[in-house]
Amino acid sequence: MHDKNYSYPLDPSWSMAEIETVIAMFRAVEDAYEVGINRQQVMDCYRKFKMVVSAKSEEKRLGREFAKVTGGYQLYDVVKAAREQKAGQIKLSIK
Repeated sequence: MHDKNYSYPLDPSWSMAEIETVIAMFRAVEDAYEVGINRQQVMDCYRKFKMVVSAKSEEKRLGREFAKVTGGYQLYDVVKAAREQKAGQIKLSIK
């Protein structure tokens, strides 16, 4: 998918590897809304994402910015669904 034309909220001080990690998380969120994604894939992306974005406040800020540019894709809701569901696919719709 990923054919939308918007900018991911990124920090210019991040390394290229860190930027790739954060983008992978945002793409996982997109997939959760657009086509569905494996729960374990979300958890793996989130674990790596938290190595880059360790502060909860920064995670919330990035999540708000991402929801704004995507029209409502919620990082928090995807991670919450992945934590609550023990296996299988996650597919969300915008509230």
